[in-house]
Amino acid sequence: MKQLLNILYVMTQGAYVSLDHETVKIDVDGKTVLQVPLLHLGGIVTMGNVMMSPFLMGRCAEDGREVVILDWNGRFRCRMTGPISGNVLLRQAQYEVVRDPERTALIAKNIVAGKVKNSRQMLLRSARESDEAADTEALHGATERLAGLLHRLAKETDLERIRGLEGEAANDYFLVFDRMIKPEEREPFRMHSRNRRPPLDRINALISFLYTILLNDCVTAAEGVGLDPQMGFVHALRPGRPSLGLDLMEEFRSSIADRLAFTLINRKQIQAEDFEERPGGAVYLNERGRKTVVVAYQKRKQEEVEHSLIGEKFPIGLLPHAQARLLARHLRGDMEAYCPFVGS
Repeated sequence: MKQLLNILYVMTQGAYVSLDHETVKIDVDGKTVLQVPLLHLGGIVTMGNVMMSPFLMGRCAEDGREVVILDWNGRFRCRMTGPISGNVLLRQAQYEVVRDPERTALIAKNIVAGKVKNSRQMLLRSARESDEAADTEALHGATERLAGLLHRLAKETDLERIRGLEGEAANDYFLVFDRMIKPEEREPFRMHSRNRRPPLDRINALISFLYTILLNDCVTAAEGVGLDPQMGFVHALRPGRPSLGLDLMEEFRSSIADRLAFTLINRKQIQAEDFEERPGGAVYLNERGRKTVVVAYQKRKQEEVEHSLIGEKFPIGLLPHAQARLLARHLRGDMEAYCPFVGS
């Protein structure tokens, strides 16, 4: 399982990635800059102008090792996998549940509840650590609104209203988002609104990049247990959209991605000069910023947390895989309900 934590990110522009016996070799300008045993890798992610040998791609497909291609800005382009594997009966059960409005709504409600609880925990943690009375008051106000929303969510059975409550919770959360940044670091990372495609400020660029990386891990987790990553419950089905991957990610947005973003900013590991503005107002991480974030994300994945339902400690990077397995158990009928991950 630890192999799943080791993702090779290749971000150096013009790099060529190939297979040399059982070693992945990266060449830049004709010189070898890195060699990694293939056995140690759970997948390869490239960003921008990076080339990969067909032989290595074929070997990865044969081994079930994913290759993901992102553009220069970190936006998803495509994913290469080998032959479809997994229990066909599990996917059949997944499709049957997606066609059942009541069962779909129940799973969606539990996913949204997990997301809201984790968002609320993030706000409470930040309120405790804040030295500014105005920030503490605003953060506590948001936690109270989310607590009230959880009570409303518990009584809800309609899928569209559940989705509406999820949107309402996200609005409450992002209204106080930059109050979780230390006041002295806040101005360059102030959030006026949540925006993407493209992000229009540094904080949106940072969390959007982290969400992209996290989504890839969640899609991999779904496929790893044999689920169809495009057949979700909270997110509507659209061609090419990894709806189930997005569903699994909801529980981890605040506890993994957002928390890492705040850590990087508050510790001055990410600063204003790690971003660049493009024509039209779009803002993206530059090459140095992307490398800093990826290294920190990989380290974060190694940290362990307690999984209250399973009763064991898990590396954070394996939490999406644990949740995908719990969802699979529910879809098979082995668990009465899907139980989301809620951090402490």
